[in-house]
Amino acid sequence: MTSPETQTGLDLTQIDESVRPQDDLFGFINGAWLASAEIPADKPSYSEFMRLHDLSEERVRGIIEKAAASNAPADSNEGKIGALYELFMDEARLNEVGTRDLEPQLERILSLADRSALTSFTGEATAPTGIIALYVWTDANNPDRYQAQIGQAGLGLPDESFYRDEQYGAIREAYVNYLATLADLAQLPGRAGLPEGDARALAETVMDLETRIAKAHVDVVRRRDSEKSNNPMSVAERADAFPSFDWSAYFEGAGAKAEWVETININEPEYTKAIAKLWGSESLENLRAWLALHAIDAAAPYLSEDFVSAHFNFHGATLSGTAEIRDRWKRGVSLVEAALGEAVGETYVARYFPPEAKERMEHLVEALITAYRESISSLEWMTPATREKALAKLEKFTPKIGRPETWRDYSSLTIDPDSLLATVGNIATFTHDYEIAKLGRSVDRGEWHMTPQTVNAYYNPGANEIVFPAAILQPPYFGIDADDAVNFGGIGAVIGHEIGHGFDDQGSKYDGDGALKSWWTEADREEFEKRTRSLIADYDAMSPRDLSDEHHVNGAFTIGENIGDLGGLTIALKAYLNEVGEAAHEVGSDGYTGIQRLFLSWGAVWRGKNREADAIRRLAIDPHSPMEFRANGVVRHIDAFHDAFGVKEGDGLFLAPERRVSIW
Repeated sequence: MTSPETQTGLDLTQIDESVRPQDDLFGFINGAWLASAEIPADKPSYSEFMRLHDLSEERVRGIIEKAAASNAPADSNEGKIGALYELFMDEARLNEVGTRDLEPQLERILSLADRSALTSFTGEATAPTGIIALYVWTDANNPDRYQAQIGQAGLGLPDESFYRDEQYGAIREAYVNYLATLADLAQLPGRAGLPEGDARALAETVMDLETRIAKAHVDVVRRRDSEKSNNPMSVAERADAFPSFDWSAYFEGAGAKAEWVETININEPEYTKAIAKLWGSESLENLRAWLALHAIDAAAPYLSEDFVSAHFNFHGATLSGTAEIRDRWKRGVSLVEAALGEAVGETYVARYFPPEAKERMEHLVEALITAYRESISSLEWMTPATREKALAKLEKFTPKIGRPETWRDYSSLTIDPDSLLATVGNIATFTHDYEIAKLGRSVDRGEWHMTPQTVNAYYNPGANEIVFPAAILQPPYFGIDADDAVNFGGIGAVIGHEIGHGFDDQGSKYDGDGALKSWWTEADREEFEKRTRSLIADYDAMSPRDLSDEHHVNGAFTIGENIGDLGGLTIALKAYLNEVGEAAHEVGSDGYTGIQRLFLSWGAVWRGKNREADAIRRLAIDPHSPMEFRANGVVRHIDAFHDAFGVKEGDGLFLAPERRVSIW
């Protein structure tokens, strides 16, 4: 059969005819692919998202290798891109150097003489970890200014649940073994400044410490609560609240001027209170061991082959089930992108982002905003007072498409031709200094938090902006010549999703200027939360098809993304109907109506599969639902899907009308 993809942009070649869309939209449109596709050996999962990532990666490789061959001046962006890549690719030299370049940091850690020195060190750019984490973001109460933010930190495993849940027992044991391997490779046992014992004893000491740190961590549901995370504190207030922590030493290490941190935000004060006591009482030897092993772990990808292998065996194979380490060139590309992402992005956009793509996207964004405007204006459950505020916020959304208007300046970033590890430290310092320098300044509304070559999109509540990098604007999400139904079911729903984050359980707490300020009547908020509770319960019952029934989606953790998906697809459908009118009901050459193609497009963009270990890990740490539920979990709540495919009681995706959740 010839694929109608050439006519509509929708790939119908992977349909499983034994599956009905009424029962399983995800399995129907993707079934042949699910049955035959193999996850690449160097990946924990594979999807349409990852396919586009691979394409972007290959394109970036070409940009980087051309830069490496250009003999460009060392102080130019092109020269730095090429030099960093070649430095990483020289594996033979790294094997020869061994731990030489790691030793200065280890020696410094082991010579930290007192708690104040330890505290100061953990604030520095190149510190491998800290008991708290410092970052800079907009002030939730005044989004025109930046504010220093403090969050929980200190763990080597992905989340606090990995230190307590029975299902992660084997991972905990593997983590201790990994730390012991690192200690042996770096010849850590017996060095001055550490507790006595062999490599295994050092590893167990660190594991014990991290287990106690993890007990103080708040869980993933609490962490995403915007109101509970808004805790601005003055110098005096945090001194009173956390008397065992030397804030002055910490910020001195971070290079933050006193006037910049007169008021900071403590995201998890319950954590900070508990952990300040631990920090004040834990032995210096144990803290040095913890810092030293984290330093080795952070450095391992940039050291000799034995360190690289140990790092992959735990972080890749154990945590994600990945069979093989990524090719060295791929890891080199990732490093260059992390260091000089916008410098690479400038060339990427010039080569791969045509002006007509931006023009089509601008039209789609406006269509989605119009549809949201119409939907909000007619919401039956919302009172006029709240509706007016919701519409006011909608009008203040700022879309960013393709690329930033101004590119980042990398002139102060130094590439050390004699040391990869020193260069990685320079990158960390450059990035840290860039962020710290924001304090005391007005917010830069033109800044992007993703590079153009990133296959993703985001909503930033503090700026009330939706951002779509160039690399996601490709099939199956977007095609310049694709059928309207396919684009609205793909990138249209993504646009709707990101706008929807402005109205999800947390984004809805911010106003149109990005301030954390309630604009709801009490009754409207209760009605909104009633609907979200129903959606939480619905997703709580979902268990991925390739995992045992004991593994479930965390509905409370994923609720923001689920609201985004539900609102995004619902409004994308509305926008599509506005765009084409009655033509949406006409049967095309592929045998489907426009509305059916829109839903099939939505199902196709979530084509993907995970290794078992990765699927389990993601349930714990990823705020997005598994791909099959991003497809199926949403459509069962939409009346138009039931109508389009004749879904009736007894079908797999049938949901009784009274149980269907409609929010926006």
